[in-house]
Amino acid sequence: MDTMLDASPPAATGIIDRMKNMAQRANEKICLLDARGRLRTVTEQPESGLATAEYAVVMIAATGFAGLLVVILKSGTVEGLLNGLVERALSVAN
Repeated sequence: MDTMLDASPPAATGIIDRMKNMAQRANEKICLLDARGRLRTVTEQPESGLATAEYAVVMIAATGFAGLLVVILKSGTVEGLLNGLVERALSVAN
C-alpha cells in the first residue's frame, strides 16, 4: 500500500513536467530581459549616475562654504568692520 501512495498517476506526472518546462522557459525569459535591460543601461547612458554624484559633492561643498561664511561674518571683528563701513557710507551720503 505504501508503493501506491508514493507513485504519481501518469496524468499528474505529465502536468508536473509541463509545469517544470513552463517555469524553466519563464526563468530564461526573465534572465534575457534582465540582461537586455542591463546592456541597454550600460550602452546608452554609461555616466548617468555620475552627474548625480557630482551634484551631491558640489552641494555639500557649497553648504560647508556657506556655513564657514556665516561663522566668519558673525565674529565680533568682522561685524565691527561691517558696521563701521555702513556707518561711514551713511555719514558720507549725508
